Amino acid sequence: MSLDHPTFPIPAAFPPELVAPGVDPGRAIDGGSLADLPEGAMRRVTDGDLDILVAHTPAGIVAVDDRCPHMSAPLSIGALEGSVVGCPLHEGRFDFRTGEPVQMPTTGGLDPDGRYHPTWSPAGREPKVDPPGLKAEARRLTRVRRFRYFPVRIAGERIEVALPPVPETPPVPRT
Repeated sequence: MSLDHPTFPIPAAFPPELVAPGVDPGRAIDGGSLADLPEGAMRRVTDGDLDILVAHTPAGIVAVDDRCPHMSAPLSIGALEGSVVGCPLHEGRFDFRTGEPVQMPTTGGLDPDGRYHPTWSPAGREPKVDPPGLKAEARRLTRVRRFRYFPVRIAGERIEVALPPVPETPPVPRT
């Protein structure tokens, strides 16, 4: 890939208020090779217990938690269509350009603004029955969150993802 090529990937813009808490631009991990992430592709990168989804959308390269903002399924095994990623678990769809759900999960629940959406069934399937009880109440109270973004920079042929600093582990008291 050449820097003067007109389709050279760039970091995608995202709402600045949705940057992951505590991100330190001085601490980054390798998000992989640009050549190995063509437009429409996604990959998972890991730092300790943090899994990050790096995706190449028409708007550029984006990095978010590799967890559905609904029930934490790995989005990296979902489907990417343009700038929208689909969750493999409950069919929620989320827009990388805005951080917002564009289709609530089949389980329903609260959207990021607290509005309730009922359960739904995909076309061709039997309608879902939502019997009363604690599970139904939990589904009704589950909030679908907005994405939290990790800033991306392109360094030569590599993708770098800014991360929060590693918290210092307090010394274990001796007994």
